[in-house]
Amino acid sequence: MTVPPITDPVVVPTCPAEPTAATARVIHVINGEHYSGAERVQDGLALSLPQFGFDVQFVCLKPGRFPKVRRAQQSPLVTLPMVHRGDLAVASEIARLAEKTSSILLHAHTPRAALITALAARKAALPWIYHAHSPTLWDSKQWIKNLVVAMLDWWAVRRADHIIAVAESLKEYWQKWGIPGERITVVHNGVSSWPTLPKRPDPSGTWTIGTVALFRPRKGIEVLLHTIQQLRREDIPVRLLAVGPFETPRYESRVKSLVVRLGLEDAVSWTGFTPHVDSLLSKMDLFVLPSLFGEGLPMVVLEAMALGVPVVASRVEGIPEVIRNGKDGLLVPPGSPANLADSIKGIISGQISWRWLRENAYRRQRQCFSLESMGRATSEVYRHVLRERVPRKEDG
Repeated sequence: MTVPPITDPVVVPTCPAEPTAATARVIHVINGEHYSGAERVQDGLALSLPQFGFDVQFVCLKPGRFPKVRRAQQSPLVTLPMVHRGDLAVASEIARLAEKTSSILLHAHTPRAALITALAARKAALPWIYHAHSPTLWDSKQWIKNLVVAMLDWWAVRRADHIIAVAESLKEYWQKWGIPGERITVVHNGVSSWPTLPKRPDPSGTWTIGTVALFRPRKGIEVLLHTIQQLRREDIPVRLLAVGPFETPRYESRVKSLVVRLGLEDAVSWTGFTPHVDSLLSKMDLFVLPSLFGEGLPMVVLEAMALGVPVVASRVEGIPEVIRNGKDGLLVPPGSPANLADSIKGIISGQISWRWLRENAYRRQRQCFSLESMGRATSEVYRHVLRERVPRKEDG
């Protein structure tokens, strides 16, 4: 399926203004392989931080989609691919880049980036920050791999000057690993806000249920497929629009085989990856995020709210910090097709007002989860770290 660019007459979400004063350089060390939730946070920070006095330089350790599709093309980007997981040589290159660009701070976004940044910061005698987007220990269903990566993550992150957690649940996660609460600041994710709530009529006929993800086992797409089957068996007219790539071809084959077994071939549309998420969100009557675990604060939930698309999501990790159940959207227990189906039926039947949910969601995103609020709060963490940090050549 070819995805067109946004053509909605409400035009484009509001973006931060250009900086009005000189900015200081911060190097953001990222993977860059995908362009999913965490990557859209990184992109959003590059767009919003300049108005608060900080300029972003990207370093990609696993360059892939991010360099090509990011919105913040004005931010310089250097690719320093790691040959393998144990390739630590790039740390020296980042330290040299920091000196060359007169950077004052390093900012890591993944466990891989944290390990490299911890070493680079020591070489460059610079402070560094770790951005916790999701709980590493619950990243997948491969529990041994999760534990190994989480231990390496902990080794690096405890050396960070400060941690930004995208949700209170992630602050609690790192406190359980022994990081003092005063070294962790919660900065909720934010997205561009639309100037007005896009106009659209109430849904009628077949409802389009949508979901957006980098599809992998913890995202719960199987739960949603069983839910769609249950609704259709009850003669409730629904179809599924699934937006995003699969993590592996093997998993894609498994999920699409399930679609066939459930008899949903004519009821499910797969788009694959697209950078134009907004254009497809606007085609959804309801947005559903059926995650089982491992979420931080999903960007796509905020993007749906910004467009006034009512959200039904699992009650996991940071999602309840965004969705107030029954007001801005609906929350359901993870892993339950029956509960998910009941919530969707409540909206389709009119028992819960679709229009009321969309208006509340739109207002809450604008008030609490904007791109500007994320940039401002991040810049405040930077200034705190720079005030507190005593320059040193050796970190103990």
